[in-house]
Amino acid sequence: MILLQAAQPNPIMSFLPLIGIVVVFYFFFIRPQQKKAKQQGQFLENLNKGDEIATASGIIGRINKIEENTITLQIDQKTFLRVLKATVSKEMTESIK
Repeated sequence: MILLQAAQPNPIMSFLPLIGIVVVFYFFFIRPQQKKAKQQGQFLENLNKGDEIATASGIIGRINKIEENTITLQIDQKTFLRVLKATVSKEMTESIK
């Protein structure tokens, strides 16, 4: 009498598709977001008085004063707004010229 034994699947091979999905998510979603966040952080650190910037809500103004977490924007000659530093989205100085 001959008994045939079924081959046991390798546990690593069953996790291989899951590992592949995690790697794809890392390289296409997580890593680019981390890079973008790092660039935004460097941009916020390099802001100077006199730079023309745009906030996330679309307000464009020139930096008049930079405090720890807030920036005072000059919108018009006598119009100033205080906004959070984190709401600054991009620099407009080179874009407008």
